[in-house]
Amino acid sequence: MSVDQYYLLGRSGLRVSRLALGTMTFGNGGIRGIGGSWGADEETARSIFERYIAAGGNFIDTANSYAGGLSEKLVGSFVAEAGLRDEVVIATKFSNSLSPGNPNAGGNGRKAMMQAVDASLKRLKTDYIDLYLLHTWDRMTPAEEVMRTFDDLVRAGKIRYAGLSDVPGWYAARAQTWAEAHTLTQPICLQLPYSLVERSIEHEFVPFAETLGLGITAWSPLAMGLLSGKYRPGATEGGRLSQDTSGGGLGLFTERNTRILTVLERVADEMGRSMAQVALNWCVNRPGVAAAIVGASRLSQLDDNLAALEFEIPAEFRAELDRVTAIDAPYPYALFADDYQAAILNAGASVGDKPPNYRREILLPKVTDYAFGQPKNKTLD
Repeated sequence: MSVDQYYLLGRSGLRVSRLALGTMTFGNGGIRGIGGSWGADEETARSIFERYIAAGGNFIDTANSYAGGLSEKLVGSFVAEAGLRDEVVIATKFSNSLSPGNPNAGGNGRKAMMQAVDASLKRLKTDYIDLYLLHTWDRMTPAEEVMRTFDDLVRAGKIRYAGLSDVPGWYAARAQTWAEAHTLTQPICLQLPYSLVERSIEHEFVPFAETLGLGITAWSPLAMGLLSGKYRPGATEGGRLSQDTSGGGLGLFTERNTRILTVLERVADEMGRSMAQVALNWCVNRPGVAAAIVGASRLSQLDDNLAALEFEIPAEFRAELDRVTAIDAPYPYALFADDYQAAILNAGASVGDKPPNYRREILLPKVTDYAFGQPKNKTLD
């Protein structure tokens, strides 16, 4: 696998790289509670963008609120100057307000959404957005309103595809099934946090995505840099987590995570790979995951991340990483464990969920079964 091998995103015809270039760092911005000097200035951002494109990557992730809109402006300029608009897939997001005091400048409502998409189009210097995502659930706007507006934007030619980020599972299911029932544009993507230290999406979102045909794009696959190798067990100096003004590295420096770092460091050393490469490789090859979003504030970080697709983690190491990062199943998922259901529901009878020769792909291919697994300069099967 490499960054210039493309896969379909969810149940769609959109081809994307397995590593997306995250641009939250573009524009030297920060996020609230963390110092604002950890990002990349324009010159560095340009070099990162060019290196990603030169490697064959085509999936760029941004948002209207990143660096107060500057991230979108830089992405738009880089793409336009290189004449790459038809070659790259630009994903951006709405929800966060850029106009303090204006109650309709943020959230998921139709008014905010229509204003946001027009502003993003101007900043990105384009007349269409490939993938437009709801950034954060506002706890107010009905899913029906959001999906109808997504459909209107597709029909108007302003966006090509829709997706959802950071929403409850029930809300995502309501949005997808309502759109399907009313023959509207359906979401093809769920953008959610996922990494060796954050596996909570596995109980609800992964089965949902696989069943209904959405590809998961994992944000923070290195857990805000915790898994990058900067923060070895017992050493937390340097990096943006050390600039967290709230203390405690955004809650990431825990005993559990220290155990994970210890195992990850040993596995990486035995494989002759960096900790970041092993963590990214683990993430991008998990069920339901279509792509991992990697950010960089310097070229060396990007180069290290891109090399995460060059190898396979041996089964014994993968099993060890799975064990040390496993989380307990919350209610009601503990009731769905194989041993519990075998004893309670099947009373000792052997019952399988599908015949031995059944291929689930025939009914609904997983994201990775839509593989365009050939180099881009070869004919795709």
